[in-house]
Amino acid sequence: MSDYDYDLFVIGAGSGGVRASRIASSYGAKVAVAEEYRVGGTCVIRGCVPKKLLVYGSHFAEDLEDAQNYGWEIEGTKFSWQVLRDRVLADVDRLNGAYKSTLTNHNVTIIEERAEIIAPHVVKLASGREVTAKYILIAVGARPYVPEFPGSEHCLTSNEMFHLEELPRRAVIAGGGYIANEFAGILNGLGTRVTVVNRGDTILRGYDESLRDRLLQISMTKGIEFKFKAPFEKIEKREDGTLDVFLKGHDPINTDIVMVATGRVPKVEGLGLEHVGIETDDQGAIPVDEYSKTACDSIYAVGDVTNRVQLTPVAIREGQAFADTVFGGKPKTVDYNCIPTAVFSQPPIASVGLTEGEARNRYGNIRVYSADFRPMRNVFAHRAERGLYKMITEEPSGKILGLHMIGPDSPEILQAAAIAVKAGLTKQAFDDTVALHPSMAEELVLMK
Repeated sequence: MSDYDYDLFVIGAGSGGVRASRIASSYGAKVAVAEEYRVGGTCVIRGCVPKKLLVYGSHFAEDLEDAQNYGWEIEGTKFSWQVLRDRVLADVDRLNGAYKSTLTNHNVTIIEERAEIIAPHVVKLASGREVTAKYILIAVGARPYVPEFPGSEHCLTSNEMFHLEELPRRAVIAGGGYIANEFAGILNGLGTRVTVVNRGDTILRGYDESLRDRLLQISMTKGIEFKFKAPFEKIEKREDGTLDVFLKGHDPINTDIVMVATGRVPKVEGLGLEHVGIETDDQGAIPVDEYSKTACDSIYAVGDVTNRVQLTPVAIREGQAFADTVFGGKPKTVDYNCIPTAVFSQPPIASVGLTEGEARNRYGNIRVYSADFRPMRNVFAHRAERGLYKMITEEPSGKILGLHMIGPDSPEILQAAAIAVKAGLTKQAFDDTVALHPSMAEELVLMK
């Protein structure tokens, strides 16, 4: 009989925690998961999944407009934010139930309480009950970061955007990353007047410069306003409920809501790390080794709380690797090279590997291939937006170092192409592949 209540106790039932729990249980471990809110994590409950549904919903304004150029006569269209919001939230409920069923079907005990570590093998639940485990896995994720300034209490984060009572007529979005640009596209598509304010001088830092410039150009054409080098000074609320936003170096903006999308920070508050000698790094994250082990031998951490790569598929891989290593007897690490990423902006961006700047700094001798084109659908719809694909290769070998795309369906196209980059294929392999015509994807094998 085990000396512990559980072989594995997981704090947090997000993507990484659920995967680790399920796999550990399949190896015969007795597993429990503590989750204070809902099962599924940020991505499923308040992140990429419901946000992608809002992206789909917001696209119909353009689709309906373009349909007229394809012979469709559409009259009397009307949009209801409440209908879209409630259906998205209903799907979140469905997914929460599905994740619970997955855990239950794999004999994982779900404890719907907050848990705090009080010793290397002991956690204390919000109810006061103490539970012991041979191993503890921290998988609590991250939370939106809201800077402090006068009036910052009036700001919303991405968490609250899925629950708005009414669609705002005007919105200010603070930030330049993927969350800011995605919600800017969503709200703009639904008819909100959007102003993006950023304390820096660019959007989507870390993405290829050509793609960033193209998205900025298209976004402005769609009516989204951008203000750079515009840090908050204060926000004041009027009697009518609207907000006056004061920015350094810019005129004040009156708006209905302010959404802050200025990054996410590891959610380590109240975990009890101090009880087991775990100190966070200068970013507030939990340091781990290549096998996700913390400074305490019985405690591991995966996902956004470690701040390695804040992506759902990465958290899933880390959870899988942890379970394989600790309970499967198959030591496994995660390869963080060539991870494909996407921004579900309008149009979307997809990227894998090194940007042109990174490749030039690292390798020196590179070559850049590109395709700058107008997607067939946009031509017929009388929409001027152009797609841009870039391929960066090492010379003279021709090995592909990076692939970057902006245009309709770019994330869907990149997933398969990312395999080629990960496998270390050359430009010649693409040149030798016959084009699939007519398609946007064929531009990948026609670049010069």
